[in-house]
Amino acid sequence: MTARPDRLRLTDSLEISRALTGLWQVADIEKDGATIDPETGAGWLADYAAAGFDTFDMADHYGSAEIITGRLLARGGDPRPVALTKWCPAPGPMTAEVVRAGVTDRLRRLGVDRVDLLQFHWWTFEHPAWLDALHELARLRDEGLIGELGVTNFDAAHFNLALSDGVPLLTNQVSFSLMDRRAAGDLAAVCARHGAWILGYGTLNGGFLSDRWLGQPEPAQIADWSKMKYHRFIQAAGGWDAFQTVLQAAARVARKHGVSISNIATRWVLEQSRVAGVIIGARLGEAMHASDNLNLFAFALDAEDRATLEAAFAATTPIPGDCGDEYRRPPFLTASGDLSHHLSEVPKAFVPQPVPGGAQVLTGSKWEDIAGYCRAQRIGDRILVSGTTAVAGVSRAVAPQDAGAQATYILDRIVAAVTSLGGQAEDIVRTRIYITDESDVMAVSAAHGRVFGSVKPANTLVRVAGLIGDHRVEIEAEALLRDG
Repeated sequence: MTARPDRLRLTDSLEISRALTGLWQVADIEKDGATIDPETGAGWLADYAAAGFDTFDMADHYGSAEIITGRLLARGGDPRPVALTKWCPAPGPMTAEVVRAGVTDRLRRLGVDRVDLLQFHWWTFEHPAWLDALHELARLRDEGLIGELGVTNFDAAHFNLALSDGVPLLTNQVSFSLMDRRAAGDLAAVCARHGAWILGYGTLNGGFLSDRWLGQPEPAQIADWSKMKYHRFIQAAGGWDAFQTVLQAAARVARKHGVSISNIATRWVLEQSRVAGVIIGARLGEAMHASDNLNLFAFALDAEDRATLEAAFAATTPIPGDCGDEYRRPPFLTASGDLSHHLSEVPKAFVPQPVPGGAQVLTGSKWEDIAGYCRAQRIGDRILVSGTTAVAGVSRAVAPQDAGAQATYILDRIVAAVTSLGGQAEDIVRTRIYITDESDVMAVSAAHGRVFGSVKPANTLVRVAGLIGDHRVEIEAEALLRDG
């Protein structure tokens, strides 16, 4: 067994333990309304830090986790513990004042002048304020209130969009396990291209990827919220038999190395491309499992081990969609299941205005008044969406060097316009795409396919001599609202 967990220096100012201590279970411990005494909790965290697990991951909604960590930070120590937290605002206008207030609250609860790594969460990309928020957070990073900036549960396309738009994102925290291998695909490629990193959570699939469940029957009832969530992942990945196939393969590798199945499951994630670290949940006041977790750094998987696991993966079904989609679209792989009711409460990006015979939406672009047009018009059961470019603010072109990123942003605006007028993405029956450079065809097509892969509207792709300003692509659309 190694004496300390491995460490990784991500930037000149940020070094982390590659096994991060996750504090999400603080919220579960405190769900009955009784909070953990901050000094007592800080003492428990100090034990983790003393064992080398000194990088703590939390969020604004993890109960009093930020306050407890703040008490630990106030004690000092060398090396100083590292605090990663998340800000998960409700969708709405992301003004400078709103964003500063969110960061200031993190600083207050942690009792620090600067957050080591602030991670931003957003529910639905159809609401465009997420990019405004990230640019405001980048300005606060420049001010020194934030050390490094990351996100959580972003898919590869939107992570790339933000990076291509100049947001200095360092990390994306996503689900990553033997049962959920989505992050090893497009997201890892985006990270490699931009020099960013993945932080993996859910590496034990809610505790199912352990010796305890080897050869056991599928549980009939689950009361634990974490297991409820990750049982849905098992079902989406092919069911209990497929899960047992993976578990049996991990057990064979574990016996070879003399470690636990949990070690194998976590080590596999740790060795994936662009993974900076894995987040291991801590239930404060209970067993630390430090010895077992240290085993992660006492061995490495070899080619035979990887081949054994890959063969088992063939029995599973890939988790649908991309990273974070489990929060945004069916199948909703969360503890509470279907989140469509929650997403329906998110304010619409555009407010429809009634007009004779229908309704229309405006986005606030200065050109709508100058040229006299709307973003989208509903006439009966038809919705017509004007040619749309990737514009943020008054007239700034988003991601001017990346046509695929521009297409992603445009399609979000198109879908937002359609849903604001009572439709949905599945109602879009026609799109027309204009590009200026033939080399952009694949990137733009991939962005279109990510949104419309199952819808498959009629489409026309046209190469034009040029578009105004820094725009590389423009898209228009038509939707038809169908009964039922």
